[in-house]
Amino acid sequence: MAIRITDECINCDACISECPNNAIYEPDGDWAYSDGTTLKGMVTLPNGKQVDADKRNEPKSDEFYFIVTDKCTECKGFHDEPQCASVCPVDCCILDEDHVETEEQLMGKKAWMHGE
Repeated sequence: MAIRITDECINCDACISECPNNAIYEPDGDWAYSDGTTLKGMVTLPNGKQVDADKRNEPKSDEFYFIVTDKCTECKGFHDEPQCASVCPVDCCILDEDHVETEEQLMGKKAWMHGE
């Protein structure tokens, strides 16, 4: 499953540089699937939806750092544990029970984003 950031976030910036998928964004920051990935132009998400990877999307939060679920792999294939959670001083990076994924799905998402 993906990781999410709770509203206990203190916006300390510790997590953002740790994410190998560039899935974490600053509050009120727009985002794109292409940020920090090999994705470009029209792509098909692992869930089958087609999107423009270069399109800037609305922020998911205007108060706290946020994680783009479709880009989060729990650091599978990069690290043994989610790096955002390991560096968070207030333990607000937690498993997102609304987005349960298998390790195989997470590894597939990693390969999809990084052209492997």
